[in-house]
Amino acid sequence: MHGTQPDKPAALVRTSLTRAALALAVIVCGLSLRWYGFPIGLPAFIVKYGGSLLWATMVFLLVGALLPQLTRTQIAAIAAMIAVAVEFSRLVHAPWLDAFRLTTAGALLLGRIFSLWNVVAYAVGIVFGAWIARLAEVESTPPIETARNDRARPRSSA
Repeated sequence: MHGTQPDKPAALVRTSLTRAALALAVIVCGLSLRWYGFPIGLPAFIVKYGGSLLWATMVFLLVGALLPQLTRTQIAAIAAMIAVAVEFSRLVHAPWLDAFRLTTAGALLLGRIFSLWNVVAYAVGIVFGAWIARLAEVESTPPIETARNDRARPRSSA
């Protein structure tokens, strides 16, 4: 596939569903890390930036699920723009926005405090998302050509 996506509708649906399932798994991992990371003794660095990394991975996978016809590079570019926009939105303070950020959903989706280190974590998360999406595509691609070749060749009895 070399970074391009299939253009058959069934393949696009399969790609979307795979990426959505991966995003759900990443969400579970991210929530688990945020809720149980400190109680099990993980360092603050791992909990903080691991959550940011997984958030960006989720953004990559959700963009890929919504736009399966795009290449992984295009999806990564869109995910990076979203991640940077969300990070810089933390510099904007409106009463309604700050009130939303104080909720659990607001903290998980938008975060509360601006940090350029989050942008680094997002970049790593997007690369991680592209990597696991690629692995999933390779694993889910049936070896059609190999099966056809095996049927066409007579098997030796030796």
